[in-house]
Amino acid sequence: MSPKQPYTLIYAPITRKHLKYIDKKHHSLIKSTIEERLSHEPDVQNRNRKPLKRIAFEEATWELRFGPDNTFRVFYDIQVHDQKVHVLAIGVKIRDTLFIGGEEIDL
Repeated sequence: MSPKQPYTLIYAPITRKHLKYIDKKHHSLIKSTIEERLSHEPDVQNRNRKPLKRIAFEEATWELRFGPDNTFRVFYDIQVHDQKVHVLAIGVKIRDTLFIGGEEIDL
């Protein structure tokens, strides 16, 4: 049996704006973590990757947490049949508050 093909990662254009509000020193960590954790089995739930109870950011159905103290959040949707992951939002959680694109977000 051959190994499964990796999922294609598709970033929503708005994620560029989201990254502008995150310190540049974290950009490589964010990019590498998204590639590492969402390219293969993005629909497998674990401690830091879970389905959302309700849809967020128009289509996001999953959340990935990572970084120091799980500070970073990535919201995404999966198209299993096409092997695609759509990254829809990238944010920072500080204490109990989530910021995406510099704006406080209620989930």
